[in-house]
Amino acid sequence: MAVDSRAPVLVGVGVAAQRCDDPSRALEPYALMVRALEAAADDAGSRALLRDASSIRVPRGFWAYSDPGRLVAGAVGARRVHSVLAELGVLQQTLLSDACCAIARGDEEVALVTGGEAKYRAVRAKLAGGSASETVQTDVAPDRVLEPAEPFWSEVEASRGLMMPVQFFAVMESALRHEDGLRIEVHRDRVAALWARFSEVAASNPHAWRRTPVTAADIRDASAANPMLAFPYTKQHNSDWNVDQAAGLILCSVAKARALRIPEERWIHPHSGTESNHALPLSARAELHRSPGAAIAGARALAIAGVRIDEVEHFDLYSCFPAAVQVFARELGLPLERSLTVTGGMRFAGGPLNNYVLQATARMAEVLRGDPGSVGLVTCVSGFLNKLGFAVWASKPAPRGFQYADVSDDVAAQARPREIVGEWTGPAVIAGYTVLYSGETPARAIAVCDLSDGRRTVAASDAPELADAMTREEFCGRAVTVGAGGELRLMGLCSS
Repeated sequence: MAVDSRAPVLVGVGVAAQRCDDPSRALEPYALMVRALEAAADDAGSRALLRDASSIRVPRGFWAYSDPGRLVAGAVGARRVHSVLAELGVLQQTLLSDACCAIARGDEEVALVTGGEAKYRAVRAKLAGGSASETVQTDVAPDRVLEPAEPFWSEVEASRGLMMPVQFFAVMESALRHEDGLRIEVHRDRVAALWARFSEVAASNPHAWRRTPVTAADIRDASAANPMLAFPYTKQHNSDWNVDQAAGLILCSVAKARALRIPEERWIHPHSGTESNHALPLSARAELHRSPGAAIAGARALAIAGVRIDEVEHFDLYSCFPAAVQVFARELGLPLERSLTVTGGMRFAGGPLNNYVLQATARMAEVLRGDPGSVGLVTCVSGFLNKLGFAVWASKPAPRGFQYADVSDDVAAQARPREIVGEWTGPAVIAGYTVLYSGETPARAIAVCDLSDGRRTVAASDAPELADAMTREEFCGRAVTVGAGGELRLMGLCSS
C-alpha cells in the first residue's frame, strides 16, 4: 500500500542500563539518556537523525535538571531543537502522540523522545555515606512545559493515611477480589501467579533489570526480604524504581526515512494514540474495580486504528501493580492467562519513575520487528489509574495514517463521581480497603466506605485485632460504623 510521505514512523529504539556498585564511575541520568539515543540512532543505521532532529521530548524524573532535553541534545549533536519537558502527572503517551502529530502535520521531520533514571546509582552512593553527583542545570528553561491540571488524591484520603501509590492500588485490588467473588487466599494465589508469569517474560527480555524468574510463593508470601507493604501487596508486587535505565526513541517522517535509506523492515508504524486526562480521586470513582477512562480510551485506540482486540498479537499493559494490569485486561476484554507484557513488567524489567512506557515501547518495537505483520498495544498510566493512555503500533503501515484522540470529555461525561465527605459519623459499607504493616504485624486498616446516600468517606483504624482480621476475612461489602475523626469501627472491635 502507498504510504503518505509525511506519515510518522519509529525508526530507531535504544535502551541503556548500568548496574555499577561504584557510584563515582556510574553515569548520571542525562548521560544514560544520551547513550540510549545514540543506541537508537545506531539501531536506525544513521546518526544523522540526531543531528537533524528538530525536537526532543523528556518526561520528568527524580533528577533536578531544569531542561534535560537541552543537555541531551547538546551531547548528541542536535543543536537546533525545540525542547519539551513533561512534568509528573503527564502521560508519557502524550509525548509520543505529540511527536507523531507534529510529524504528520509536516511541522517536524525528526523527533527525539527520551527519558531515564539513575536511582540505583543514587542508592549506592547513599549506602556509601555520600550522594551521587549530578550536572547542575537550573538557569535554562525548556521551550515548552507540560503540566497536569488536577490532583490525584483528595484531602480526606490523605487525612486518613491513604497517600502512597501502593496503598491506593491495594484498595483497588480488594475491590477486584470482591467483584470476582474470590476468597482472600485464592485471590492472593491468582495475583502471585500473574506476577510470576511476568517474571518469566523478564527472564527472556535482554533489557530487563531482573532476569531471574520468581516463584508465585516467593511473590505472595511475606518474609524479611519481601515485607508486606499494603495488604495483599508484598515488596515483590511493587514496581522497582531503584534502577539505572533509559530509553531513546527516534521518530521521523516516511520521506526522511527514505532519504536516509533506512530499511523499511526496520520501520514501526504508529497507528493510533489515545488518552484520557479526566482525573478523579480513587474514593470518588463510582466503582473502585473499574476504569471508564481505560474502557473508552482503549476502545477508541482500536477503533481509529481499524484494529480489533483479537487482531492484536502483543501487549504491554502498564504494570506498576497487579491491579493496574487486571483493570486494563478487564476493560479490554482480555483474559489474565494471555501474555500481557513484552518487558516482564515494572517489578522485574524495571520501573524507572516516569519513563517505563518509553522502555516498553522500545521493547515492543523489537518484538514487532521479530514478528512481521503483527500488531502491538502499549498502555500508559499516570497517577493512580487517574489518567490513561493507549498506543497501537505495527510493523505494517497504518491504512488510515496515524490517528490521535483525547477522550477526556467522553470519560468525564460517563464518570459519575461520588462526593467524598470527611466529617461523617454513622453507618457505612466498605467498598475497598487495605491493611498497612509495622514490621510483620498488621497495624492500620484503611477503608473506602459507601454511605447510604451515595456519598463516600474514608475511615481508618489502628486496632491490631481489626487490622489482622481484615487480612484473613473479606471485609468488602461489610457494614461498619464510622466514628469521630474517621475511626473505623466494627462490633466488638475498635481503635479506642
